[in-house]
Amino acid sequence: MPGGGKLAIRTANVSEPLSRELGLSHIPPGEYVMIEVRDTGTGMSDEVKQKIFEPFFSTKEIGRGTGLGLSTVYGIIKQTGGYIFAESEEGEGTVMRVYLPRYAEDAAEAEIEPEPAKAERKPEKPKDLTGRGTVLLVEDEDAVRSFAARALGTRGYHVLEASTGAEALEVFEGHDGEVDLVVSDVVMPEMDGPTLMKELRRDHPDLKIIFMSGYAEDAFRRNLTENEHFMFLQKPFDLKQLAAAVKSALEG
Repeated sequence: MPGGGKLAIRTANVSEPLSRELGLSHIPPGEYVMIEVRDTGTGMSDEVKQKIFEPFFSTKEIGRGTGLGLSTVYGIIKQTGGYIFAESEEGEGTVMRVYLPRYAEDAAEAEIEPEPAKAERKPEKPKDLTGRGTVLLVEDEDAVRSFAARALGTRGYHVLEASTGAEALEVFEGHDGEVDLVVSDVVMPEMDGPTLMKELRRDHPDLKIIFMSGYAEDAFRRNLTENEHFMFLQKPFDLKQLAAAVKSALEG
């Protein structure tokens, strides 16, 4: 809202009968929690509205936005089984509504499992998540990068670290021929993940890459050429999932 305005946030429970009455497309009838954000800003054209959830789409001038804010929101909402809708007209402001499934503990979950059943349960055999290879880990958040590097290091991998795409290129060139896999965040200063992939694969077209991101994989892939191959690790993930993805990528 360049000239100022009003921002209103509203929440409401949506019952199954009401969800049917609303007639919302692509939403199955059910119990939902609705979160509404309404502003009196400049609004959007229909053309812009159709693209707002696409990764890297932005109406801001170059250097002022990544175009990943709403696509990240979209990914998180879809992960939880929810839905998001936008209503907007130029000069009339915008309304965003999020519908998240209501959690209700069912009778089966509420029951306490009998002790004999617990005793009969056999412990699952832990999966072998160790491996060998050199991994270039690219992540601009120091704490996340350090934690992930230690996790992979303890599982047998040689980990090289970089905090930006530009630094990753320098590290890669300094270890030319040694890097077996690149694990990279998507949103980073100076150079984003897809641009890094393009630069690395200019001379190494078969380089294996895993992208880490908080938004939906399908939306991300729509903005890349069809011949680009990579693995995708949805954030948030735990360290076992990271180790499993790395092992799968290197063995695949």
